[in-house]
Amino acid sequence: MSIEIKIRLNNNLYLRDPQETTLGQRIIKDGIILIDEIGLEQFNFKKLAKKIGSTEASIYRYFENKHILLIYLVSWYWEWISYLIDMRTMNIESAEKRLKIIIKILAHASKNDPAINYVDQDILHRLIIAEGTKAYHTKAVDSENQKGFFLNYNQLTDKIGKIILEINPHFAYPNALASNLFEMANNHCYFAQHLPRLTDVQVEGDNFGEVEKMLCYFAFTLIGKVNEAE
Repeated sequence: MSIEIKIRLNNNLYLRDPQETTLGQRIIKDGIILIDEIGLEQFNFKKLAKKIGSTEASIYRYFENKHILLIYLVSWYWEWISYLIDMRTMNIESAEKRLKIIIKILAHASKNDPAINYVDQDILHRLIIAEGTKAYHTKAVDSENQKGFFLNYNQLTDKIGKIILEINPHFAYPNALASNLFEMANNHCYFAQHLPRLTDVQVEGDNFGEVEKMLCYFAFTLIGKVNEAE
């Protein structure tokens, strides 16, 4: 069942808000599917236009190019993760419990509701694992960061970092740990599926339980709460 949620993103990421129109939602939905199917390198707006039964020009009315579309999708994902964290940690006093919930969300993002009818979270999660870092591992990252393209990621990291400091106010690297939890979750899912000698965890199907366990071990050991790692 879908629910009405609008993810708020930097309006510099689009020429027209795709969430506001049926065509825009089709661009998001089928853009995710097509990038997942053929990879970002082979993806272009001509192929996407064919898939949605429209024209390249209609897509260019929403997004300047495929790189900006990727940043949009990655930013959407960051903001959606932030929304899930807010919903699932509401009214939970224990910072340790909140961090465990966050780690579970990071590891099992594809299994979390709410479902939004123009975004398949399972496919988007797979896309983020495989393609997500290409949004900001670029020569243009500094100028794009100045435009606020990665504000959602910065805010997500800050949110998690503050919870880490609740657990241990003297921990020196809360934001570094927060961003590493996110990157580790994606990297080790990818490694387990494609480069297994680079990790010690296994992923079978959509079971990311070992990734969650590893993240808890690293997080709570570094914070100084080894007894919370299990």
